[in-house]
Amino acid sequence: MQDRENRCCGEGRDSDARTCCPRRYRGQATEVQPPKSEADPAGPYVTGWTETPGGRVPTVSADLTATDRHGDLMARWGIGRMRYRVEPGLYALGRPNADSHVLVTANYKFTFDRLRRELPGLDAYIMVLDTRGINVWCAAGKGTFGTAEVVNRVKLTCLDKVVNHRNLILPQLSATGVAAHEVKRLSGFSVTYGPVRAADIIAFLDAGMVATREMRRVRFTLADRLALAPNDVVQSSKYFLPLLGVLFALSGIDRSGYSLRTLLSMGPRAIVNLAIAYIGGNVLGPALLPWLPGRAFALKGFALGLLLFLLAYAAGIGGANAIESAGWAFIMPAVSSFILMNFTGSSTYTSLSGVRREMVYAVPFQAVFIILGVVLWTMARFI
Repeated sequence: MQDRENRCCGEGRDSDARTCCPRRYRGQATEVQPPKSEADPAGPYVTGWTETPGGRVPTVSADLTATDRHGDLMARWGIGRMRYRVEPGLYALGRPNADSHVLVTANYKFTFDRLRRELPGLDAYIMVLDTRGINVWCAAGKGTFGTAEVVNRVKLTCLDKVVNHRNLILPQLSATGVAAHEVKRLSGFSVTYGPVRAADIIAFLDAGMVATREMRRVRFTLADRLALAPNDVVQSSKYFLPLLGVLFALSGIDRSGYSLRTLLSMGPRAIVNLAIAYIGGNVLGPALLPWLPGRAFALKGFALGLLLFLLAYAAGIGGANAIESAGWAFIMPAVSSFILMNFTGSSTYTSLSGVRREMVYAVPFQAVFIILGVVLWTMARFI
């Protein structure tokens, strides 16, 4: 037993990191399973092994494969998103040595891929935390990218035996979850916060790990906002599509009981109007966010929904009569308001406490509008 402990993490010729620090290669239902042999490394993105004083470390490349790109695309569309993970642990990028930098990231594979693809030609170690498959910013807010996990991962990877220095480079967006002084006290490793964007890391390192003001700036461009739209559309469709079917079926109810003629008249209009509000909240809302009136996202969504109703009404699909039109004037703003309100968690604009305060007022308001709209929409078929 004592001999086994002495060999742990590189203290012997026969040391094996998978044996002495077995949890390094263990995780939950991750994409990557523990390696079976050196011919079958831990995942398609692992190209081999790097020998270190702390044991063998999986090697990865900065070049993404077709498999990587396909997986990233599927994750963008919310397909297998919550299972898209990298095994937590230490990875070698290129040919690092004991003096190479250690970059820390989350185990959401899309984040891992974005980091390594921005580091061509760099020899470094990448320490992947167990963030439950969540990206850096969200994981820091949830506490999974936190002080305890950083310290725990340093110990599990035997990092003090892999590198001579005692410095970790963390993403700036992880700062809300990590207490640098506690990491230093508990692990002996100092924390340096890198730039916001992975694309700036090379310039950051070349400047002696000094970030410019632009590197520290959090931008939320049109591309950033729309990048989330595919996932939001797919994820919320499991609620939207059944609702669409129910609304279409109810469109056939009139004074005579149930009429196919009424169904074919009002049903398609119900589908189109609800789809407009749905796409508006998920796509147009994020795209037009800076220009929509108000600060609260619920108010921005309401304004957008009202505009979409007016456009639908002008196009002749806002209702066959005044009562039906009034119903959609309530329903469409409420739907787009609710959807866009949920975008607050993906933005740089609103804090968690701000989201909660907004929901307290907005959700009852949205519910009342939905109820009034459905009542008017139903009454339109009985006049």
